[in-house]
Parts: sequence; C-alpha cells; structure tokens
Amino acid sequence: MKVTKKDMENVAVLSRLDIPADKEAQYTQQLNDVLEYFDNLSAVNTDDIKPLAHVLPISNVFREDVVKESLDRDLALSNAPLKEDGYFKVPKVLED
Repeated sequence: MKVTKKDMENVAVLSRLDIPADKEAQYTQQLNDVLEYFDNLSAVNTDDIKPLAHVLPISNVFREDVVKESLDRDLALSNAPLKEDGYFKVPKVLED
C-alpha cells in the first residue's frame, strides 16, 4: 500500500501535526519506507516460533515495601513558594 500526499495530510490532521509543505514529500517517502519494511517483516515465516511477550525471561525486580521515616511535612513545605493547608499550591494548568 502506497501512502499518497492526501493520506499524509489526513494522518497529519488526525495526529494534530502541522507538517510544513516543503517536508510533505519527504515524510510521505519516509512513511512509505516504514510500511515497506513492515511488509518485509510480514513475509517472514514465523510458524515454528512460539509467541512471547518479551525476548528475555523477566522476574519481579521490585524491592520489598519497607516503612521508613520520611521527610517531615513542615520541613518539606518550608521552601515552597506557595502552600495551603499543608499542601504545595501550584498555578492552575487546566481549564474548567
């Protein structure tokens, strides 16, 4: 499947990317190269290969949860430029 300029424009709209006009041809070619590579991968016979989730065996590498003494809240807040009711106060970043 070849990606056309129109396809690339549609991908840009869907992904909310502003692709400069002078880069459209380059990006279209790069996307076609990626898709061609996937076609090559699809041609590989994997019938005798067992499905796996990870190429290496993985074991749980988490540490044990151990209760330790933590930083005092008042000390943590002592250098905060804004604080309120025992919490850090930060400027609003989301609209209502």
